[in-house]
Amino acid sequence: MPETTLLHIEDLQLFFRAGKGVVRAVDGVNFDLNANQAVVVLGESGCGKTSLAKAILRLLPRNVDTYDGKIYLHDQNVMELSDEEYRRQVRWLKMSMVPQAAMNALNPVLKVGDQVAEPAMIHNAMDKEMALGQARKMFQHVGVPLDFLNRYAFELSGGMRQRVAIAMSLVTAPDLIVLDEPTSALDVLTQANIFNVLKRIKSELGMSFILITHDIATSSELADSVAVMYAGQIVETSDAHRFFHEPLHPYSGKLMDSVPRLRGTQEPDFIVGQPPSLINPPTGCRFRDRCPHAFGRCAEEPPTIRQDGRTVKCWLHVA
Repeated sequence: MPETTLLHIEDLQLFFRAGKGVVRAVDGVNFDLNANQAVVVLGESGCGKTSLAKAILRLLPRNVDTYDGKIYLHDQNVMELSDEEYRRQVRWLKMSMVPQAAMNALNPVLKVGDQVAEPAMIHNAMDKEMALGQARKMFQHVGVPLDFLNRYAFELSGGMRQRVAIAMSLVTAPDLIVLDEPTSALDVLTQANIFNVLKRIKSELGMSFILITHDIATSSELADSVAVMYAGQIVETSDAHRFFHEPLHPYSGKLMDSVPRLRGTQEPDFIVGQPPSLINPPTGCRFRDRCPHAFGRCAEEPPTIRQDGRTVKCWLHVA
């Protein structure tokens, strides 16, 4: 791996046991993330984005059927660590997470300052006063007034709760933060403010982000690279500039066509049909039943084409 690579994911799998069979939520995912970079993982609801976040951070439910692959963080394959070693050495210290629905992530009977300080007390062995001082610094970074340290989650607006959740993920100074739909329940102006906070943190603290979202318009503000996920697989990876101007995979193109334009007369398009079942996914390309360009070869194993730093699983790009 290049020296600049912070995270390298190779053939990551996370399957769940369900009543009707095994759900292949994350099925052979591969992508890289460089230091001080942000990769945006795009895709429809149900494509496996949140499961990917849980797989990276090893936040696994009890019904796991398969959890396999390689996750290299700073050249260390953290998949080789035991659960206890992972908890002590990786989670919070090197990787942390901002979950969906910040109100549900915060304890309603504890002051938010104490909640933000707690990871520093546990993982950085700080005393409470020192940890609260670190929490104050993080509140300043994310734009939360310091007197909010003594407030409870229900006293804060949705935007402020989200900023507190971001502050909590920052307090142990990890190298990587995974953000799972951090603005999905917020109004447009608050979304813009949160993304401005993230851009400032990335610049000032040198953080790297994995941003999981289905909101293409807002994610473009933060993205250095893009990974498009469909039916449990990454179907395209690209640097952000080329992706937003020229997506390669037909699914990526359809996602881009669904975004309303401020200029021009082109109306938003939609993707016909439904995503396939992750219990019995189709052979070959999993998008082929919804793809306007599908042909016979698409029922075979989809290729992974690499060209100029981009990858795409599509027979259309075979020379």
